[in-house]
Amino acid sequence: MFASAARADQVRILALGDSLTAGYGLAQGDGFTDQLQRALQADGYDVFVINGGVSGDTTAGGLARLDWTLADEPDMVIVELGSNDALRGIDPAVSRANLDAILAELDKRRIPVLLAGMLAPRNLGNDYVTAFDGMYRDLAAAYRVPLYPFFLDGVAAEPELNQADGMHPNAEGVAVIVEGIMPEITVMLDALRQEGT
Repeated sequence: MFASAARADQVRILALGDSLTAGYGLAQGDGFTDQLQRALQADGYDVFVINGGVSGDTTAGGLARLDWTLADEPDMVIVELGSNDALRGIDPAVSRANLDAILAELDKRRIPVLLAGMLAPRNLGNDYVTAFDGMYRDLAAAYRVPLYPFFLDGVAAEPELNQADGMHPNAEGVAVIVEGIMPEITVMLDALRQEGT
């Protein structure tokens, strides 16, 4: 799955996502991509994290802009999409097809991917929840990519870690997300580094 050779210079990580990636409601420097870049650099990784987040984006939106987003030529991609699909009650089969198409394109280009999962609101019913939550696990297995099961793990439903809307993390909440997802990303960066040696 990894590209044939990682660049000897700075590794470019694209975070393709929605408002959770974009840093909705946060001051400059407090968003996910900025905090992730600082944390990785503090651990000795020479990385640049590209903010490919668009507030309000669905999986369809992410797919529609994938080609031009990849013009930045990232060495790896974090895919964080689906929360807006669930909030709008979009058929999970549609969301799954969009994510499938995104992963297929990244696989074709041999770009390593970390898939970040989401959880559907429980008031949408068992059938919806089962189909939505399960699509991330299924797609990660199908494409043999690592899965971070729930992007908002440790943050969702924690008032002190969220903004007033209760949906978007504050700076402290983003720090929790970064801390949780870092081990998955460093494993991938180490593999890229090994590929380049």
